[in-house]
Amino acid sequence: MSDIKKAVLAYSGGLDTSVILKWLQDTYQCEVVTFTADIGQGEELEPARKKALQFGIKPENIFIDDLREEFVRDFVFPMFRANTVYEGEYLLGTSIARPLIAKRQIEIAAQTGAQAVAHGATGKGNDQVRFELGYYALNPAIKVIAPWREWDLLSREKLMAYAEKHGIPVDMKHKQGGSPYSMDANLLHISYEGRHLEDPAAEAEAGMWRWTVSPEQAPDAAEYLDIEYQHGDIVGLNGKQLSPAQVLAKLNELGGKHGIGRLDLVENRYVGMKSRGCYETPGGTIMLRAHRAIESITLDREVAHLKDDLMPRYASMIYNGYWWSPERKALQVLIDHTQQQVNGWVRVKLYKGNVIVTGRDSKTDSLFDPNIATFEDDKGAYDQKDAAGFIKLNALRMRIAAKLNNRK
Repeated sequence: MSDIKKAVLAYSGGLDTSVILKWLQDTYQCEVVTFTADIGQGEELEPARKKALQFGIKPENIFIDDLREEFVRDFVFPMFRANTVYEGEYLLGTSIARPLIAKRQIEIAAQTGAQAVAHGATGKGNDQVRFELGYYALNPAIKVIAPWREWDLLSREKLMAYAEKHGIPVDMKHKQGGSPYSMDANLLHISYEGRHLEDPAAEAEAGMWRWTVSPEQAPDAAEYLDIEYQHGDIVGLNGKQLSPAQVLAKLNELGGKHGIGRLDLVENRYVGMKSRGCYETPGGTIMLRAHRAIESITLDREVAHLKDDLMPRYASMIYNGYWWSPERKALQVLIDHTQQQVNGWVRVKLYKGNVIVTGRDSKTDSLFDPNIATFEDDKGAYDQKDAAGFIKLNALRMRIAAKLNNRK
């Protein structure tokens, strides 16, 4: 007899998590609490409630939470303050959502008196690590159930057979062989993996993309966008003040319209294998380019370079699931400190898959001094003779080495 009396399941209402719900009831003989997070995936979530009720889940044990503002404000924005990119390309759309889902699951477990949490991540992927590192960081006593590491339903055929045996509704797309891709969506991105994409030499099908038009089909006229920043975060677009989630939704709309943010890459998973995936991150692509532009005039040179040095390590922390780790938290304090003077605006031009910075300014915090930078007469603001000593001192070690080599 299991000592788990109640478990909180991260529940989408799809085939996999519906099977997991029934499997938990049968295998652990426990009460199940379902948790469905709205993080901007763009799907109707009420069907998840109806399905949970069909499985006998009590209404008070069904949680459908709108986490869109919290997701962007407390997870996406802090990540973009660091200009975070994993392996030079990936903007971490899936990775950054997992710590929020884990956090809310642990909160619901405490609220409902559950002893365990469960997720639908497979034993091959990164998400199992991300979820479980989050669980243990927030509640070291929690029990974790990962069905894909326990059951023998390791093929779609077996899942389908289990669903049919237990009366679990199966969408027509699954009956016909299923969607050609494994997808994950939230306000920051959509990811596509599996099937056709498992051949890294095969080009992604044109009909796969959901948010973005192809650059070839994007408007022939460029569109300008003014982006306002306070402390490194976007607070307004084209003069209109917006909430964090509203900002990202609008940027997705504009970026998608102009074919911005498509990515096809092979990445190195934390569990050791390489994986090919395609991503749509239109809003995030605009955010990254614009944030670097506002930092270019408001950050000290060495601070900017230090951030660039630290960014790959910060990106790996998020990708590998260490959002709640002490090292990520410590690094975030440093990053956030650098953003106090990152205020002002950036103007970008959106055109056929490109984000082109055309202007930037900060009336309060710009370190760009036109009196010193000018190619015209600077009226003594910069004494060019000073450069001679600067260069000689910096060349000293190379001059000493050259003399030694010449003697040889």
